[in-house]
Amino acid sequence: MTRHPIFDGPFNFRDLGGYRGAGERAVRRGLLYRSDSLGKLATPADLERFRALGIGTVIDLRYPWEIARRGRIPELAGVAYHNLSIEHRPYNQAEIDPDVDPWRYLADRFAEVAADGVTEIRQVLELIAAADRPVVFHCASGKDRTGLIAALVLTLLGVAEDDVAADFALTELVTARLVADWHAANPGRTLRWPSYGRAPEQVIRLTLADLAAAHGSVRAYATDALGFDEELIGRLHARLLSA
Repeated sequence: MTRHPIFDGPFNFRDLGGYRGAGERAVRRGLLYRSDSLGKLATPADLERFRALGIGTVIDLRYPWEIARRGRIPELAGVAYHNLSIEHRPYNQAEIDPDVDPWRYLADRFAEVAADGVTEIRQVLELIAAADRPVVFHCASGKDRTGLIAALVLTLLGVAEDDVAADFALTELVTARLVADWHAANPGRTLRWPSYGRAPEQVIRLTLADLAAAHGSVRAYATDALGFDEELIGRLHARLLSA
């Protein structure tokens, strides 16, 4: 749990720094964070911890209706908030058929997000590359939409797939909390999908393989589908990799 700054509300907040990237340069710590919903930052202590990180940009990957239902981060002086919903085909993970291959099913949903959300995904990456202060991006549980963005950024930084997959799977440490949150929000309902809240490495490995099969590589997905160019990828490297 060493990558998880401690908050009373959000429990899947972590630093993406420390991994080895292109040219043996390390991903810098304290510049890019991923999280579950920052609408959970409700206590004065949490807000003080958040301010101490020096974050200047918050990117909320949820649908507007999720934000209306569950809330967003409070407005904080000097913090820019952006809502960029990268998913365009909502689905209910609690109701996934228990008989389907769960990891293939989730990877297929990730492929839909990667295909449907190219405009928003590009905007997310542009905001990360352009920021002059730390950035955090998040969805509801910090698992799927957040996991996809994290995997794309780390891969574009040259981080090895094993490390990308290991980062994705850190959410497994909080699966029990995600399940407990679901039950608290849905009293009297049955959680149909037994793998709810899981984030095994296989899901993101399948996703990266799918992108490579469709585009040749994740970098080619960025240049061809997202419209990135080498200059923008270079800005990500300059911003997030050590000298």
